[in-house]
Amino acid sequence: MSLVAVQDLYAGYGTGTRRIDVVKGVSLTIEENEAVAIVGESGSGKSTLALAILGLAKTHSGRVCLRDRNANDPRDTHFRRSVQMIFQSPAASLNPRMTIGTTLREALGLRDRQNVTDRLQRLMAQTGLALAWANRLPHELSGGQLQRVVIARALAIEPQLLIADEITSALDPSIQADVLNLLQDIRKERRLALLFITHNLAIARHLTDRTLVMRQGVVVESGLTANVLTIPTHPYTASLIEDEPTLGRRLGETSK
Repeated sequence: MSLVAVQDLYAGYGTGTRRIDVVKGVSLTIEENEAVAIVGESGSGKSTLALAILGLAKTHSGRVCLRDRNANDPRDTHFRRSVQMIFQSPAASLNPRMTIGTTLREALGLRDRQNVTDRLQRLMAQTGLALAWANRLPHELSGGQLQRVVIARALAIEPQLLIADEITSALDPSIQADVLNLLQDIRKERRLALLFITHNLAIARHLTDRTLVMRQGVVVESGLTANVLTIPTHPYTASLIEDEPTLGRRLGETSK
């Protein structure tokens, strides 16, 4: 049984005659400890698909299941704890008035003060955060440091699947490689599954086992990353590879 199964999913916004499907009939599976990429141009439906899996975008039809549990059931909190998202803009997803330590303690859900320090220290050390940063506010950290905070927060409740949505798009190339390598190390250590949303094919090659290519809300090609992004069978995938930025290629080479 797959860890996550998405079945014939239609999602978007509006209802009735005003319904607009951004995701159109998408099906996919994610196995335990597997990394899957969703690639495509801006507006292809990648982020809406991720939000629909999390229950944060309106699902018009179809199912999202964590093993045999229906993620569309609002009474089931198990799925919410088992699947965590790392958003594109870390600064926008953090409370600007809360220190980093307070944010992570809240995520850990710790009320026993004797356990707080040890678990917080381990979490910060694992994600490359200096303990002194616990007393800082988000605006006092760089973009790369904030992304590490958001990764730490996602890991705090020990999820089974991480969804990462364009998490390096606003970072400098050298910082991108550091964050991606951190994510790869943590994923292997904790044996996490990963759904990685990106338009950067070099990152998909570096980080994932399988790749799905989306265009206008539809999956047009899927398979092993090495095959899809080397010998594509769909013209749209071939066009993405042909238009791949030189910067993306350099990132893939330096982050291996």
